Amino acid sequence: MPYAPLLTEVEIAASLPSVPEWRRDGDQLIRTIRCDTFRAAIALVSRVADAAEAADHHPDIEINWRRVTFRLTTKASRGLTAKDVAMAATIDRLGARVESDTA
Repeated sequence: MPYAPLLTEVEIAASLPSVPEWRRDGDQLIRTIRCDTFRAAIALVSRVADAAEAADHHPDIEINWRRVTFRLTTKASRGLTAKDVAMAATIDRLGARVESDTA
């Protein structure tokens, strides 16, 4: 499978407003989502895992009680690609769903 093309600095800057909850740290996009309960955090991780499998693009995930931190980079391309921005938007959508489920 060919590597996804790296985004240029201009493309990264243009893409970030579409995922405003994310911050860039070098070649990664990072976001922490706070959930109301540990069970809600696990539900979020499960939903993201399903989406990641479907997209064949997997974030690094860290669970700290009710906080879930996602880190995105395209490892095969060694940097940020459109796949990262797309997965960030998917995680945002799924995060909003978990937050509304726990409200």
